[in-house]
Amino acid sequence: MPGPAMNGGGPRESFAPEQMTAREFYGLLTALVVPRPIAWVSTIGADGVDNLAPHSFFTVASVEPPIVQFTSVGLKDTLRNVEETGEFVVNLACEKDFETINATATDFPRALSEFEALGIRREPSLSVRPPRVAGAPAVLECALHSTLPIGDSTLVFGRVLTAAVHREMLVDGHPDSALLRPLARLGKDEWATLGAVREIKRVRFADRPGGQLGDARPVAGGRAGCV
Repeated sequence: MPGPAMNGGGPRESFAPEQMTAREFYGLLTALVVPRPIAWVSTIGADGVDNLAPHSFFTVASVEPPIVQFTSVGLKDTLRNVEETGEFVVNLACEKDFETINATATDFPRALSEFEALGIRREPSLSVRPPRVAGAPAVLECALHSTLPIGDSTLVFGRVLTAAVHREMLVDGHPDSALLRPLARLGKDEWATLGAVREIKRVRFADRPGGQLGDARPVAGGRAGCV
């Protein structure tokens, strides 16, 4: 018997990767896996030229040790630099830097630093050689843990050595999302800002009303679409 979220959804359109080009299916995936946080990654190559580029396949990979992960689709300058030097910085991509972040996605020649080309201010990192973006409200300085090639992409795992957050972004010592104003990527050329924030606590099974197996209650929904 279908669950509540499966009732009354109407017909679906199906898409098979083998019947589409890779680029077409990529466009579909990036429109469905949303919103995606952005790792605005600064690196430095063995030649001393630094690089700054956004990567929207980004998440936390491990808690202990603290490891973050981003994906390089293809062989980008970011990946080359990380493999050469073993270090990178994730700068928080925030709303105020929207146009600048988009500009750093341009395929600048490797010998040209995005910091220089776009007039982005650097600041020194505490634990690694690549610079931070001076205006970023928060940064994660990382040492390369490992890379994992998958298909046409490479997953990059970095152990967080230092997390630095501007004090005005903290409330009771904790980063506040309403102050950080993070950016996210959607499909096509679409980006998203934080929007409304909701809070809800998880309920342990033992604390559920009834607390018995099979005591599930229907949830709201049932029609296609999100309101």
